[in-house]
Amino acid sequence: MKYDLMFIGPATRDINIDYTGQVVEEIGGAVYFCTYAARSAGANVYASVKISPNDHDILDAFDLDTDHIALLPSQKTTLMRNTYFTADRERRKAECLAQSDSIPLSDIPAIDCKLYHLAGLLYGDFPLELLDGLKKRGMLSADIQGFLRHNEDGQMNFHDWKVKKEHLSDFDFLKTDAAEAEILTGTDDRRKAAQILHNWGAKEILISHNQEMLVYDGTQFYTCPVKARNLSGRTGRGDTVFGAYLAQRVQNIPIPDALLFATAAVSLKMESPGPLRASTAEVCAYRDTFFK
Repeated sequence: MKYDLMFIGPATRDINIDYTGQVVEEIGGAVYFCTYAARSAGANVYASVKISPNDHDILDAFDLDTDHIALLPSQKTTLMRNTYFTADRERRKAECLAQSDSIPLSDIPAIDCKLYHLAGLLYGDFPLELLDGLKKRGMLSADIQGFLRHNEDGQMNFHDWKVKKEHLSDFDFLKTDAAEAEILTGTDDRRKAAQILHNWGAKEILISHNQEMLVYDGTQFYTCPVKARNLSGRTGRGDTVFGAYLAQRVQNIPIPDALLFATAAVSLKMESPGPLRASTAEVCAYRDTFFK
């Protein structure tokens, strides 16, 4: 079977504490939210999930047939605690109580796949040898979070990626949020940041923001506003929009149409906690209602 996308990364057990003090334990991780979003965008998806074999139940939450998912064994499953200070969940403190092992190339199943996405959470998730190996198999994309966010005694601290100029050219698609783009480039102007990242070699860049999504392909900027009616499902915003976007692009959907679909998908997702559980038709209906 040929797959459109493989999402690679650690799934997590999350302890989420909202601004009222309510505690909810959930499954999370970029690989989790991306997988659901890409399926809603109509892609044939494979998930390679780094967890402890003792947490095999996490795979059930992906709701994939067994031949569409692989457990990449780790001594620990990543455990995160997110404390949100505002109702819109824009201000939060993230802590890592346990981190999974790094993912070697030998972990990755040998399947036929167009695009490999590094859905990372923390620095150390992906060794540079993995990038080199996957580039030989197909297209490669990444969420830059997995190269900037460091687990330092449980505290989540962001640092610039020292080898960015040597390795940004590895990525056919790159996702950052506005804050990460500023760390990488030194500018808080998202358009300038996207241009710098492209000049350093990233081919197609999506920068997420709480009000709009921006894509730059080296020639033109594309933007689309976020139109969620509430923010109860804020967690997983960036992963959802990029998972849906990649799924559209790998199916040869033009950038403006792919961005519109992905932004509609994330707007719909943000109205409910958990991953995007919607069909392609439901996302299209939401898009046609709120984005036309």
